[in-house]
Amino acid sequence: MTTSPALVEVEEAVPSSAPPTSGRRILTAVTRDKGALACLVFLAIVVLMAVAAPLITKLSGWGPYQFDSAAINSDLGGVPHGSLGGISGSHWFGVEPQNGRDLFARIVYGARVSITISLSATLLTGILGVVLGMLAGFYRGWVDQVISRLMDFLMAFPALIFMIAILSSLPSGNRPVLLVVVISAFGWPYLARVIRGQTMTLANREFVEASRASGAKDSQVVFREILPNLRGSIVVMTTLAIPGYIGTEAGLSFLGVGVSPPTASWGQMISSSVSWYSVDPMFFAIPGLFLFLTVLSLTVLGDKIRTLIDQGEAA
Repeated sequence: MTTSPALVEVEEAVPSSAPPTSGRRILTAVTRDKGALACLVFLAIVVLMAVAAPLITKLSGWGPYQFDSAAINSDLGGVPHGSLGGISGSHWFGVEPQNGRDLFARIVYGARVSITISLSATLLTGILGVVLGMLAGFYRGWVDQVISRLMDFLMAFPALIFMIAILSSLPSGNRPVLLVVVISAFGWPYLARVIRGQTMTLANREFVEASRASGAKDSQVVFREILPNLRGSIVVMTTLAIPGYIGTEAGLSFLGVGVSPPTASWGQMISSSVSWYSVDPMFFAIPGLFLFLTVLSLTVLGDKIRTLIDQGEAA
């Protein structure tokens, strides 16, 4: 089929005036929103801390497992010397009571644990939820029945209680991996249910019927036609899942079934600070503030992205 010169001219003119991609549009909108931009900057700092933890702690002079007996007062039960939990030029966030471990180093390595576990759980949950949700919505019949009953079965459990029970009965080795697997096992049905419903709607659309009529295989229809149209929902659901998984990991570590000591974890640090509230409030305040701000930033940013995607789909 030949193309007219006029059509060629129109096609060549399109790129210069075409609207930005959805990713560029979202990034531009986020950078123009002061609240979302502040959340993005804080998250960038946390991610940088997690990635460059060994280098950062080398610059600070203290590792997460080093003890500084000179920074605590053994006559008072191990209370840090000085005010504000021992904050000084040597220990930027102070030290832990009794053992004198540097809080800044523990916070930095705790960020690595929280980010790694939450992102890994989100990735595994996303893969399971999207694939199983699409299969259930596309094939229906007995495939939908099996997957839907499995979703109902897992969603019927009080997730946190069973996570505690399962993790308590498992060996302490490879704790981060076990956390990712257990969190994902109870988390994927919520994404799969949303994906299933949207796949059922998309399966009856004209472009899917046209793809089938052209001789495309089921796998090609699912992953080339339906999956790209689920991108907005997947981005929104996974973005909002990350803060939830960070909170879940912190909660499990707080209860003693998460990351095993001496591995640094914000939830574990908060748990250890319970008996020191009255004499060293900074031991609780610093990891608690980092956990709060990280979850808040991810939630605000996720909500902003969801609004922008909804606006884009409506347009």
